[in-house]
Amino acid sequence: MKKQVDYIRWIPSILWMVFIFYLSHQGAGRSSALSSGITETLHDIITTILPWLNLELDFFHFLVRKSAHFTAYMILGIFVSHAMKPKDLKSHGITFLFCMLYAVSDEFHQIFIPGRSGELRDVLIDSAGALTGILILLSITYTKSRERSHNTMKKSA
Repeated sequence: MKKQVDYIRWIPSILWMVFIFYLSHQGAGRSSALSSGITETLHDIITTILPWLNLELDFFHFLVRKSAHFTAYMILGIFVSHAMKPKDLKSHGITFLFCMLYAVSDEFHQIFIPGRSGELRDVLIDSAGALTGILILLSITYTKSRERSHNTMKKSA
């Protein structure tokens, strides 16, 4: 039964990688239309709340697109870290390497999509997001472990 549970832990990672692949497989026009719609909505909200903020739409669009890269891979880092259950620095490094290689493969895949390109900058942003996700899950795990240890010590005292 234990092996089956280990396979189940990979389902969120696999589904998320499929989602990333789906978004990367969109042509430039469709991808741009999706991010432009989100950007314009957010821009309208922000400039309504903070009218004094001179937020250039093109620069904001760039930030939204790059933030989407970071966030998608931060989530992937959390999912893969959960699936791999790293115990030491080396296994955390393997988890990070897995996410980074997926980012490289994703950018390579985009080379073959009309109007899209693979960019080293995006691999770096994706990798930073994955590392952040891994560190988030590590800190949550560490905090829970300390709480359990503290509660165990309290009960035995």
